[in-house]
Amino acid sequence: MENKIIKIILGTSNPNKVREMNAIAKDFSVELMLPNCEFNPVENGATFEENARIKALEISGLSSGDYFMADDSGLCVDYLKGAPGIHSARYAETQEKRIDKLLSALKGVNKRHARFVCALCLVNKKGEIIHETKGYIEGEITLERSGNNGFGYDPIFLVKGLNKTMAELSEEEKNTLSHRGQALNNMLKWVTMR
Repeated sequence: MENKIIKIILGTSNPNKVREMNAIAKDFSVELMLPNCEFNPVENGATFEENARIKALEISGLSSGDYFMADDSGLCVDYLKGAPGIHSARYAETQEKRIDKLLSALKGVNKRHARFVCALCLVNKKGEIIHETKGYIEGEITLERSGNNGFGYDPIFLVKGLNKTMAELSEEEKNTLSHRGQALNNMLKWVTMR
């Protein structure tokens, strides 16, 4: 039987996220796509999982297709009791200000353990949640930025055991190790095995 490409509409307006997720999905018969509509959901869940569900369910009602998926991901710093957490993208107005605010909050702090978390939710065209996955990567927050790859908090997240920030990893390394890579690989295996 011919391998059919499974198209999944992503509940995001971030083209970087779609590009990164398609790079992770390259070995699967799956194409992840931006929605063809305005998408700005109210992310009022208390957890990454709840926010991923909110976004996946909302995009399934706004766009046409067979499958809809959304992720919610962020950085959780132990010293800050899990902050910025689900507020990672809204921690400050810009990417640079978010990094500055986090480094300032950790000024003089030695215990800088953190983890990136990604929750994914897949919804069918009937608006039913059919699968959810989660991925993590452990590390710590550096004292200053290092590296030019990636986006978000990548330049200040030192990957455990690698002595490199996420922004110093090649795209292939990041896609293999990252929280999003783990969650998406698990999701795509489930989707393509059905």
